[in-house]
Order: sequence, then structure tokens, then C-alpha cells
Amino acid sequence: MKKWILISFVSIIGIYGNSQECPNLIDPFDGATNVPVESSISWTPVAGVNGFIISIGTTPGGIDIVNAVSIGITTTFYPELGLPDDTQIYVTLTLFFFSLPDIECSSQSFHTVDITFAPTCTSLFSPLDSTVDVNIASNISWNYVIGATGYLVTIGTAPGLGDIENNLDVGNTLSFNPISDLPENTEIFVQVVPYNENGIPASCIEESFTTGFLSEIPDCTSLISPENNSINVSLSPLIEWVASPVASGYRVYIGKTPFENDILDGGVFFTNSTLVINFEPNTLYFIRIVPFNDGGDAIGCGQESFSTILGCGPFYSETGELITLNPETNFPDQVGICLNDIPTTIFSPDMADGFRWYSIDDNDIEILISSEASVQLFETGTYLYEVYTIIDYDGIALECSTYKEFVVVSSERPTIEGVNLSYNFGGIQIIVQVSGSGDYEYALDNVDGPYQDSNIFINAPEDTSFIYVRDKNGCGIDTYEIINYAIAEGFPKFFTPNGDGFNDYWKYKPKGNEKFFLSNIYIFDRFGKLIKSLDPSSNGWDGTFNGVKLTTAGYWFKAFTTDGDIFIGYFTLKL
Repeated sequence: MKKWILISFVSIIGIYGNSQECPNLIDPFDGATNVPVESSISWTPVAGVNGFIISIGTTPGGIDIVNAVSIGITTTFYPELGLPDDTQIYVTLTLFFFSLPDIECSSQSFHTVDITFAPTCTSLFSPLDSTVDVNIASNISWNYVIGATGYLVTIGTAPGLGDIENNLDVGNTLSFNPISDLPENTEIFVQVVPYNENGIPASCIEESFTTGFLSEIPDCTSLISPENNSINVSLSPLIEWVASPVASGYRVYIGKTPFENDILDGGVFFTNSTLVINFEPNTLYFIRIVPFNDGGDAIGCGQESFSTILGCGPFYSETGELITLNPETNFPDQVGICLNDIPTTIFSPDMADGFRWYSIDDNDIEILISSEASVQLFETGTYLYEVYTIIDYDGIALECSTYKEFVVVSSERPTIEGVNLSYNFGGIQIIVQVSGSGDYEYALDNVDGPYQDSNIFINAPEDTSFIYVRDKNGCGIDTYEIINYAIAEGFPKFFTPNGDGFNDYWKYKPKGNEKFFLSNIYIFDRFGKLIKSLDPSSNGWDGTFNGVKLTTAGYWFKAFTTDGDIFIGYFTLKL
């Protein structure tokens, strides 16, 4: 894992996950009812997306609750004001990509629970109760209360006075900006009372804070080096910005997307520069610098950006496409070593300049075991596969690697021990009995498949002749021929028991070239019910059951030879 170091009194966490198709709501799920109004909203991740934009409303695609808020690649959103009660809520997610148009997904919805009680009291969030030296231009904000649909605000210079604002209905918001600055060096008393259609709380206490003297808030600054939108920035640049005359310090935010400060989140600096070590190559960085002093933070400071020198990527091409030079790999998550062929040789499926294979021991230490396109495996366990291409940058060879961790399991060539056959309407049921320790799949009549995971074929064709079983890990294949299933000559395909003296009985008629003798024949209807036990030397079956003539239908027979072989087939009774 790469280390990120800033020469300053801050630490950096540099974690970024790439994650691409429209997601599904998972909490609450689409169609849910009685959803709590204080619920967060979560959805499934999307591979390759650079960020999500969420809108929430009371109609499909609506924005009356939340209007197109960019939230980065996180898959959970917390509505700041909660959700309205007893309402169908529609959530619309938009996928943001750096180099592609946004994709707006279809709205999904759920219904919130009906709130039947008045809300509880809230408390100040900023300034906190008993805070001193508060900026006189400060906004007043408070904590969300479950079920509240609005708030009444009273502000005064004495308890209960309300000489600044008196019981002002500010609506469903969590902050209030007084029309004029608060008085200097004064204790300010604030009462915030939540309400909804069911009423207000019985009584809510006042809280207070004390203002300081008037201070000038600093202006925003801008980058000097690297300049905004510059490219090919070194991996260890000195980041410098214009000094703000009245600032006592600077808060610096750096991220690899416009939405998340995954490199530096509000690091404090007391000079207008900092040295960064080990930025990643070919990466676009977003930076925002906010000057501050005792009067507060500069307001409305925007983002700037720059990209680092070439490497493996991802980075923007001259056409604006986000590309990477790391090779793609099709290596599987799991491979098998064949017990009948140890060591087992595994070959890379990828075209590349080089390969490395590592075993991973119980202490997660990687041990190089091969630098070829193949590796010999002797035992099960966890392994790491590396495939790389070599890029030439002005005579400097750069390896661009892709890694894939995989698991090695023991496997074995299958052996078909036998096959159980039975009859079903529309075909036969085949159950394949297999021995071996592998992970097997099954096919009929074609060695190339299609294969299935189950060893049971419910309605196999009547003329099925071969069964194939192969190991998914490539340890071999076994074949079984159903030699006695194909209907021998002499078993009629149909008969017509209509009393006209022609073909009135169904029976086996030897052709003279048989190498077997029948001992008994059983006849079943299409549902498997036994209709007749027939002596092969008799006149045959007359198409009746318990003395009642049967109607036109299909029937199965099962004929046993004196050697223990079985013939199974299908014929039709026609009237």
C-alpha cells in the first residue's frame, strides 16, 4: 500500500475505491412501507462510477425534498431534515463520470410511517450552549428532531425577552441567519421549538452563548503552484497559494474526486505552502483552500485541480478519455490442482510482457514462486497472480501491473459409477452417480455442452445416448454410454386396439437378430402408474386397464432381459 506523507502537523488517509449500471435501493428497499422518517437511504455499489448525485421528492424524479446533491462514491445518504411522514418518497440516483455523460436512473420509492405525536425538543448545534467569543455574524443552527416539520425560533438579549426574533416560524430548516449581526460582547438567549401537525412539545429550554468583538473574516485564496488546471505535476510538489492578509491559518482539502477529500480532509496549515510526498502518477487531484481567523472561515471558496505526471493511470488522454495502462486479466478466482496429476501446471490466460506468481503463507507474506507465464502448484491455499506490461517513458521502463488473488483447491478427474433412469411425461429422468473430490458439471450427448451443475436431468430426450461429466477445474472428463436405452427393433411405436383385427395388441416382436431374451415387460402411463405386467410370450396388451378400454394416449414400457439388461421406451395407443 502506498504511503502518503505531508510535511506538516497533519496526517493523511489516502483510500479510494473505484466502483459501474443503475443501483437498487437496499434500505429502505423499493416498495417498502412504514419506513421511519429518520431513515438513511442506502443502495448497491456501482462499478466504475466516479460519484453519485441524489434527488428525493414526493413525485417520480422530484426534487422537493433533496435537490441533486453530489455525495461522492458513498452508497448511503442521510436526509438532513428527515423525511415527511405518511408520504410516498421517490429517490432518483444519477451516476457521475469524469469523461462520460451523467446517467440518470429510474426513480425508486417507498412509503413513510404516519407520525401521530408531537416532536420532542431540540438543542443548539452551533453555537453550542455556553460558547463564548462567538462571531457576531454567525448563523444559528440546531439538531434535527424526528417528525418535526418546522421550527419556531426566539432570540433575545435576556431570558424570554425575544427582542431580536420572537417566535419566528423559520419552516423546515436547521439553521437561521439573523437579518442583522448580533450585538457585540453580549449573552444571547435562544429557544428553538419544533412542531408538526400534531402540535409542539410541552416546554423547551432556552440556551445561550456570548458574542465576541467584531473581526474581519478573511477572503478566499488561489493556487500559485501548481496552477489551476495544470498537468504533468511532479509526484512530490510544493503546493503554494496566495497569502490572505488577515488569515491566521488555512484549511486544506485534497481528493481524487470533486466529492471526497480522501487525501487530506481539512488539514490546518499556518503558512501558505506545504510539501507533498508520493502523489500517484496520472491522477487528477482536486484541492480547496479555506483561510480562517478568529472571525471565522472564508466563505464560498471554490475547488481547483491539477493532474500529475504520466504513469500507469488512470489518466486523461488527449481526447479527454480516462484510460489506464494496466493490463486486463481474465484469471479466475479459483483453480484446482488435480490429485491425479501433481504438480498441476497452471497457465496464464493473458497476453502481457511479464508475469509473477506468489504463494501467500499463514502470515500473509507473499513468496515468489514463478516469473513465467505458467506456474506449477503442489498444494492448496491462497496465491497472488501478477501480470504486467512495460511502458517506455523517454528511456525509462515503467511496469504497469494488475494483481489477482486466487484460491487453489484440490480436485480430481470424475468417475461415473452408474446412471439411474426413470420415465417422466415428455422425456426420461436421468440421475448420474459420480465419485471423485472435484467440482463437477454435467452434459448430455455433446462433450462441449451445454453443461449444468446438477447431476439430475428431469426431462432428457428419449434418444439420449451419452453422458459427460467434467471437472470445473480442468482435471478431466468421463463419458458414459447408455447402451440399453435406445429402443431395440421389435418394440412397436404404436398400436390400434379398435377390434378391427389389425394391430389390436401391443407386444414385442423379435426380428431374429437379437442377442437377448426378455423375461418381463411392464407398461406405465405417462405419470408413471403401472398399467400392465406383460409376459413377453403372451398375445400382448389389449389397451385395457382393469377391463376398461383406455383412450388415445402415450405410454412407457420397461423390458427386462434374462441377462439383467433393461430396455426403456415410449409408444402410443391410437383409436
